[in-house]
Amino acid sequence: MNIIAISGSLRKTSSNTALLRAFQSLAPEDMHIEIVEIGTLPLYDQDDEAAYPAVAQALKDKVGAADGIIIATPEYNRSIPGVLKNAIDWLSRPYGKNSFAKKPVLVAGVSSGKIGAALAQAHLRQVLLYLDADVIGQPELYLGPAKELFDAEGNLTDDSTREFLGEALETLKSRATR
Repeated sequence: MNIIAISGSLRKTSSNTALLRAFQSLAPEDMHIEIVEIGTLPLYDQDDEAAYPAVAQALKDKVGAADGIIIATPEYNRSIPGVLKNAIDWLSRPYGKNSFAKKPVLVAGVSSGKIGAALAQAHLRQVLLYLDADVIGQPELYLGPAKELFDAEGNLTDDSTREFLGEALETLKSRATR
C-alpha cells in the first residue's frame, strides 16, 4: 500500500513534518509512506495548465498512483498555510483531473498549544470535501503541545500519541482497501 504524505509547513524543524516521519516509523509492514515536497511548486496559475509544470505533474502523478494521503498542517491565521493551498490547487486541476477524488485522506495537525491546529484542519476538511476526497472523520488528530510530544530532534516521544497514530494508520488502511 502506497501512501503520500504532505506537510503544510516548509520549516526544517516543523512539528508537522516530524509527525509525518512518526507516521512513517509506525506504518504497518505492508504500508509505504512517502513524504513529498511541495515547496518547489510554482504559484498556481490557470494559464500554466496548458504547459503543466513538470514539478506539479510529478506530484500529481504520485498522488494519483497512491492508495491514500496523509496531510499534516499547521495553523496560520486560523487557516491552512498558503503553500498547502497552492499544492491542493495544483493537485485538483485542470478541471476534470482532480487527484483527490475518492481518495482516502487522513488529516492531522500539531501545534505549540493544545488545540492542534483545529481550525486549520476544519478548513482543510472543507476544501477536501469539495474536491470529493474521502476525508476520514475519525480519529481527529488535534495534537499538542508539540514540545511535550517530540524531542529536540523531532522524534515522537509520547507513547500514547504513538499508539493513537498507529490506530489512525489502521483506519486509513481500512479505508484505502475498501
